Amino acid sequence: MNKAELVDAMAKNAGISKAAAEKTLSAFTEIVTKELKKKDGKVQLVGFGTFETAKRAARNGKNPATGEAIKIPASVVPKFKPGKAFKDAIN
Repeated sequence: MNKAELVDAMAKNAGISKAAAEKTLSAFTEIVTKELKKKDGKVQLVGFGTFETAKRAARNGKNPATGEAIKIPASVVPKFKPGKAFKDAIN
């Protein structure tokens, strides 16, 4: 499912216009992004899951094209941990 299909599904499910659904989806993604940019940012939706960040340490890797060793810098990456109700609904 892509963004346009998600917006269509949201509009039908909530009984709102596609424009309102797109605004809602954009607002959600902006808010989650802003919150995760904070030092200890976290968005927890009980029953669905938790959006948070994780620190990834610097490490050594290999360039797959040349086999040359490279250093991969430390980074902060987004993470999603599904909630129990969400996991149960999928299984």
